[in-house]
Amino acid sequence: MLTLKQRFSESSDKGWFRSLFVHKVDARKDAHSNLLSKKETSNLYKIQFHNVKPECLEAYNSLEAEVQNRLHQDQDYPCEVVGSWNTWYGEQDQAVHLWRYRGGYPALTECLKKLNNNKEYLEFQKERAKMLVSRRNQLLLEFSFWNEPLPRPGPSIYEMRTYNLKPGTMIEWGNHWARAIQYRQENNEAVGGFFSQIGDLYVVYHLWAYGSLQSREETRNSAWLKEGWDANVHYTVPLIRSMESRIMIPTTSSPLQ
Repeated sequence: MLTLKQRFSESSDKGWFRSLFVHKVDARKDAHSNLLSKKETSNLYKIQFHNVKPECLEAYNSLEAEVQNRLHQDQDYPCEVVGSWNTWYGEQDQAVHLWRYRGGYPALTECLKKLNNNKEYLEFQKERAKMLVSRRNQLLLEFSFWNEPLPRPGPSIYEMRTYNLKPGTMIEWGNHWARAIQYRQENNEAVGGFFSQIGDLYVVYHLWAYGSLQSREETRNSAWLKEGWDANVHYTVPLIRSMESRIMIPTTSSPLQ
């Protein structure tokens, strides 16, 4: 039987041994939204996922385009559509919209107040509701190290990669991707990178543009030939709880073509 002294010594040894493999993380001094988002802009983004009745998709796209164009061009509304797509591979009969609010939450609040008093828009909502199976949205900020999504000519297909991260890992994710994004600029494929603020939390969206599915494969394969890309993948994969890839086709009214 071990004496008290022996048990204490064994326990101390095990604790010392385990401490070699424990990562010590400094306490955060600020919210990750302040550390990772762009300081030079105050943009807030909204992403919408609309699941449409299959027989209504064409009518839905036409109706949505008409309303988007009016809001996009009306200077009284502090919002603009960044891009609109239909999912090609992924969840079928789905529309995805990305909006930008220049001015952050005050701009969002101002826009919602005006829309709630716009009878024409309220009628549009009623008509659109008849075409939908379900819908959801999130409010996002853009990563400081990603490109700002700007209108571009097509034709392109778009990939939206969605990463659900483990809580508490957003700063680590940002540290790795601030370096990794440099490997993905040669073919102008990097469109935008965002993280959620309201809705499902610890969600990251990376938006990429390619000329075709074959171009996507070649571009992604070429990243593996660059020294350092493999390390980024190695260190970020353990941060992920789940991930999803959508291939999307821009609608005719989308500024991102």
